[in-house]
Amino acid sequence: MSSVDYQLVVGLEVHVQLKTLTKLFCGCSTTFGAAPNTQTCPVCLGHPGTLPVLNREAIRLAIRTGLALNSTIPPTTKWDRKNYFYPDLPKGYQISQFDQPICQGGELKLPGDETSSPRTIRITRAHLEEDAGKSMHDESSGSADSRIDLNRTGTPLLEIVSEPDIRSAEEAKQYLTELKLLLTYLQVSDCNMQEGSLRVDANVNLHLQRGDELVATPIVEIKNLNSFRAVERALVYEAQRQREVFEDTGQRIGEAPKQTRGWDDNLQVTKVQREKEESSDYRYFPDPDLVPIMLPESWVTELKSDLGALPAALRERLKTEFGLSQYDADVIVNQGPDMVAYFEAVASNLKDAKRASNWIQQDVMRTLNDMEYSLADFSIKADDLAKLLQLIEAGELDNSRGRDVYQWLLDHPGTPEEGMKALGIASVGSDDLLDLCKQLIGEHPSAVSDFKAGKKQALGAMIGAARKLNPNANPGKVKDLLSQLISHED
Repeated sequence: MSSVDYQLVVGLEVHVQLKTLTKLFCGCSTTFGAAPNTQTCPVCLGHPGTLPVLNREAIRLAIRTGLALNSTIPPTTKWDRKNYFYPDLPKGYQISQFDQPICQGGELKLPGDETSSPRTIRITRAHLEEDAGKSMHDESSGSADSRIDLNRTGTPLLEIVSEPDIRSAEEAKQYLTELKLLLTYLQVSDCNMQEGSLRVDANVNLHLQRGDELVATPIVEIKNLNSFRAVERALVYEAQRQREVFEDTGQRIGEAPKQTRGWDDNLQVTKVQREKEESSDYRYFPDPDLVPIMLPESWVTELKSDLGALPAALRERLKTEFGLSQYDADVIVNQGPDMVAYFEAVASNLKDAKRASNWIQQDVMRTLNDMEYSLADFSIKADDLAKLLQLIEAGELDNSRGRDVYQWLLDHPGTPEEGMKALGIASVGSDDLLDLCKQLIGEHPSAVSDFKAGKKQALGAMIGAARKLNPNANPGKVKDLLSQLISHED
C-alpha cells in the first residue's frame, strides 16, 4: 500500500503530585527519598477496619488548579473505588473520582512562538486520586527480583486530562511546558519528574485520508514517559509505527483492541504491555467509607480571588506595558514570578525596558546559573541594577565598563556609584572628550582620510586608541564626536 497522509491526534493525562505535607487520607509524610516502607500506616496499607480521613489541603490545591484552568467547580464531588489488582496497590482498589470529578471542563492556552500560532487545548476534567506504591525490579543478580515500596501509596494526585486536541509531538511538549509553568506559579506542586511529582500518559492515534475516506487507527496509551523530551520522541515514533501498521493491515478503530504500550527510552521504541482497559473493567462504585464533599461557592470565590497573576497574563503585561517581544516575555515569565517582579522593578526606572530585559537575560540569569543561586540569594537588588542601567542609559558608562561595575557589585556590598569610585571609573566631561577626539584626529591621518572616503569602519582604530588614552571615555560618544569633527573639516 502506498504511503497515506495522516494527522496525529493526542490527548494527555498528566498526574500531578500535590504539594501537601501528608497523604490524601492519612497523616503519613509525603517527603521524597525516605527509606522504603517507612512512611506508611494501617490506613494507606489498607489494613482491615481502618477508615480514611480526608486531607483538606489537597481539596484546596485541586480547586486552585481547576480555577486557573477555567474549569467548573461543582457544588458537590464524591469518591469512587477503582478496582484492580497489582502488587503495589495494597487495598486492591484505588480511591479516585469517576463521574463527579472536582474540576470539570476547562482549557489551557498555549502562547505560540516564532514557529507556531497561539492555540487553546481543551481540558476534559481534573480529578483527585491516591497514588499507588512503586515496584522496583532488580535484574542485576540474574534472579529478576521485584520489591515493593509503599511510601508513595496514598499520596494525593490530581489527574489532568486533556481533550484529544494536540496535533503534533512539538505541541504536546509545549502543552506540558505551559502546564508545568502554571502549576509552579500556583504553588500546587513542585512538578519534579525525577521524583515522580509529574507523570504523563499519552493517548495517541492517527486520522488518515485514504482516497475520499477519513479513517482512524486504534487508540494506544503510552506509559513510562519520564521527561518532556521522552514524550516528544515517543509520539514521533508511535505515529510512524501506527502509519506503517495501517498501511500493512488497514486496521482502524473498532477492528483491533486498544493497547497500552510502554516507552523504552534506551531503544527509542514503544512496546506492548497489555490491552487497554475500559472504565467498565475497573468496576467503579462510590466509596462507602467517604461521604460526598460539599464545595461552598463562597470558598471557591475566595480561592479564585487569591490566584494572583498567572503566566499568560504576565506575558501580555510585559508585551503591552514594557514593549517586550514574545520571546523576551516568555524567557522572563518562564523564570517564575520572582523574576517577573525583579524585571518590572528594574524596567520601571528606565526609558528603555529592552535594556533591562537584555541585562537580566544575558547577565543576571547567567550569574544565577553559574553560581547555582536563587534570585532570593542574588546580591544585586533591583534598585541597584536599575541605577547601574540608568548610568549606562545616560552615557556615564558604556556596557563594558558597566559590566565591570556589575561584577564589583556581585563581590561587594555597595551602590553602583561606589563601585565606579572603587574601580577608578569617572565620567569624562565634554571638554575633555573634545580634546581627546582632536588628539586622535591629529595622530591618525590615514584613518581620517579613509573615513572621508566612505570607509566608516576606519574609526575603529581611533576608538581603540581612545580606550588606551582614557579608559573612562565612552566609545559611543567618542565615535559620534569623531564623526562630527571629521565631517565638518575643510
